[in-house]
Amino acid sequence: MPEPYRVVSMLIEAIQGDITGLEVDAVVNAANSALAGGGGVDGAIHAAAGRYELHAACAAIGHCDSGDAVATSGFRLPARWIIHTVGPVWHGGNHGEEGTLASCYRRSIEVATELGARSVAFPAISTGVYGYPPDAAARVAVNTLRSLAGTAVVDTALLVAFDARTLSIYRELLGEG
Repeated sequence: MPEPYRVVSMLIEAIQGDITGLEVDAVVNAANSALAGGGGVDGAIHAAAGRYELHAACAAIGHCDSGDAVATSGFRLPARWIIHTVGPVWHGGNHGEEGTLASCYRRSIEVATELGARSVAFPAISTGVYGYPPDAAARVAVNTLRSLAGTAVVDTALLVAFDARTLSIYRELLGEG
């Protein structure tokens, strides 16, 4: 049972590494709408968590709309939960992509709050095969998470960069670069 809603100051930190090995309460998966597993971070999370178990859990949920989020067990991950969110495909920036991406971060924090998760690790949602420009995506991530500080039970939000360039972007936006 999650803790009652409380106001906290959320630490937002950028790190570089493999999201599947982090000891956090929840990791966010950049999923597809069928929750079927795929490439990039989605494929890595499915492989590390246990493809069959995670596939069965996702199949039971069935679908997740773009901008929404749902949760499963973390199975073999160090994280207790996996929060699956479906980011927007980049179509030039004039088709609601920013609002949908912001909704991914907001809904992931809401789901984490419902679960009672205190620490959440996020990948760079939509920046892989979905083509969202990394600079713009990082700005949405940082601004959205900052706007949520004090509204959730989440104490720590980790922005996990797969590469040095993305880490640099996050750190600059967080005032660390």
